Amino acid sequence: MILPAKHLKTERSIVGTGAEILQAIEAPKTISETWTRIQENRKRTGVPITFDWFVLSVSWLYAISAVELENGLLRRTEL
Repeated sequence: MILPAKHLKTERSIVGTGAEILQAIEAPKTISETWTRIQENRKRTGVPITFDWFVLSVSWLYAISAVELENGLLRRTEL
């Protein structure tokens, strides 16, 4: 679930989705803007994602201090 494995593609893992989210946040964006961008990317690749999985991935990124939510905008942290 968190890491890709033999029967779990990278696109379906939390780490893979988290990486995709980080790529989508070049500049601070709202959660809605980020969600829309991820949905557009996933339509092109043919690998759908649910909003629950998106939120779980954002929560994981927040837990590892990879993103911050400031004034309603999601942004990458400087590591």
